[in-house]
Amino acid sequence: MKHTQRRDEWIGSRGEFLIERHIADAMAAPHWHDHVELNLLMEGRMTYLFNGRQEQVEAGRLVLFWAAIPHQTIAVAENAPLVCLYLPLIDFLGLPVDRKARQSIMQGRFLAQANPETMDALTLPRWEKEWQSGSAARRKLVVEEVRLRIRRLILDNAESDNSPTYVSPTSLAGHAVRRVELLIDLINSRHADPISVPDLAKLAGMHPSTANNAFREVLGISVNEYLTRHRIARAMQLLTDTDVPVLQIGFDCGFGSSSRFYEIFKERTGTTPRHFREAVNSKNTPAP
Repeated sequence: MKHTQRRDEWIGSRGEFLIERHIADAMAAPHWHDHVELNLLMEGRMTYLFNGRQEQVEAGRLVLFWAAIPHQTIAVAENAPLVCLYLPLIDFLGLPVDRKARQSIMQGRFLAQANPETMDALTLPRWEKEWQSGSAARRKLVVEEVRLRIRRLILDNAESDNSPTYVSPTSLAGHAVRRVELLIDLINSRHADPISVPDLAKLAGMHPSTANNAFREVLGISVNEYLTRHRIARAMQLLTDTDVPVLQIGFDCGFGSSSRFYEIFKERTGTTPRHFREAVNSKNTPAP
């Protein structure tokens, strides 16, 4: 995703829908933003490090994921054109899709289309062109078509339960990547605990400096920074999908106090947990 901000910063959507096309490249650091992201790689292959797993993206297969979870491309074929669509979270929440499918995406599922569809390779570049130069009416139509395509992708996967599962490529399975995958698995399972980087490193069987060095080498950020971002993403999911009190969500996500939760959440997202919940609830309509 091309932005003027540093890629390791939070990128708030401010309710903006966006389509862009660029040549995919390996990121020096992960980024995160409050969109649901739909990608189509036109040629070649690339690999995301997403939620502690390496996810291989093949040309012609749509992929969908919630970008509030820090993600990073770590390997990309040369001259691989990529079309990216960014649907704001509140718009995604308004789609009439299966609740469990929606929750699985917000909890870290990397949804990949089972089989390439020829029409996608024609349609997404057309959407990108019309979004960049079309009239207001045509741009509105593009957004409606994108929403329908996302609904179909989710429904297809729910009905077939056949989303591709990829094995991490051997060439990327170096010591640093394996250590990062192990640490992120621990963060996924232990983020609610008052756990420190030394605690995580000990559970992973490595020295804290080794853990941080691996994270900085692969992701460009520290273990503690990733833990903070993961906790915020989890809090956003709970604020969206549950009626759990805001204070309880802060504690359930590993923040030691309500003031700390509010401070970090607002610092990173630009809004308070309560206002975030009010905003998504105003757009969120129950699925049929």
